[in-house]
Amino acid sequence: MRLWLWPDILVSMAELVLTRQAIAQRGTRLEYFTIAWNSLEGIVAVVAGVIAGSISLVGFGVDSFIEVTSGTALLWRMSVDAEEHHRERIEQTALRIEGACFLALAAYVSYEAVSNLMERRAPEHSLPGIILACVSLVVMPLLSRAKRRVAAHLKSAAMNADAKQTEFCMYLSAILLGGLLLNAVADLWWADPISGLIMVPIIAKEGVEGLRGDTCCD
Repeated sequence: MRLWLWPDILVSMAELVLTRQAIAQRGTRLEYFTIAWNSLEGIVAVVAGVIAGSISLVGFGVDSFIEVTSGTALLWRMSVDAEEHHRERIEQTALRIEGACFLALAAYVSYEAVSNLMERRAPEHSLPGIILACVSLVVMPLLSRAKRRVAAHLKSAAMNADAKQTEFCMYLSAILLGGLLLNAVADLWWADPISGLIMVPIIAKEGVEGLRGDTCCD
């Protein structure tokens, strides 16, 4: 290779490193937002769910705390992005932690939903829960899209999995909103536990994929 080409090659490599660092920093900011948002979302959902006796709302809140765990794991992942030999191990660890948490949540929601159906336990109406689900339907798609862009640039399976979880939270928000509205408008007491049961296979699928480490970048 001609010597006069080396300066251009070195400059290109330096720009690539700087670009990757900037993208990793953006990923870090997204995860800080994820942790802050889901902490608030989880607290509001669990408190409102306990007050109203809503299993789907409590389950939604617990899912938010699982996303806090995921966000914390991704912060760890972004912090070592420059250490290429550590990335894969950390991503697999993060995926398995998330998978175990999701399976535990699926078991909890299943038990509570079936118990409520058998005992015909009717939840109270929850205006805070309805507002929370509506806001989540706006925030989650935007956050998921931003995370997917970071995942694609970094070729990060863990960030892509986290983006899928954020998108998955949007689906749960829609299911939650449907159940809460049916209960509030039509007094269909069974809509809440049924909404919880609809969540279960979606939650369990993500859990199994996480434990297997199957999730990869799209």
